Amino acid sequence: MKKLDEYIRSIPDFPEPGIIFRDVTSVLEDAEGFKLAIDSMQELVKDLEIDAIVGAESRGFIFGAPIAYNMHKPFHLIRKKGKLPCETIEESYDLEYGSATIEIHKNSIKPGQKVLLVDDLIATGGTTKAMINLVEKLGGEVVGVVVLIELAGLKGREKISGYRLDAAITYEGK
Repeated sequence: MKKLDEYIRSIPDFPEPGIIFRDVTSVLEDAEGFKLAIDSMQELVKDLEIDAIVGAESRGFIFGAPIAYNMHKPFHLIRKKGKLPCETIEESYDLEYGSATIEIHKNSIKPGQKVLLVDDLIATGGTTKAMINLVEKLGGEVVGVVVLIELAGLKGREKISGYRLDAAITYEGK
């Protein structure tokens, strides 16, 4: 049986020279790899008491929804600005290669709910910190963040210091 990191395709010099892109599509395209990814991420957070799971567009949906299903928890969407149909709150943040604004429905998280954030990857931590800010603006408590991949060299963990972060795979470089 393959290890989880063996399912990750590494693409050098993308999107620019010197960057190694960690491609999760190779995990999704293999049934055993996808199952192993979901099972591994879920195992990392099995001790957490949670009321809801939140994932960011779009790969956070892919990994978060099956975890929510397995744990019998509601799943809430964070999307790019302008993509949600009801009243929202928003958060803008810097990315490694630019900036972005994300939104969540105002009625998604209830005050006091314990929330698990799910995404495919943490790099600089900008998206994750913005997700945390949205949940907390609604009165939720972020009890953990779980990702498939952590790019430790980009120090995203430092940006969300004080929050529990679990990663199924950690790459030390960028």
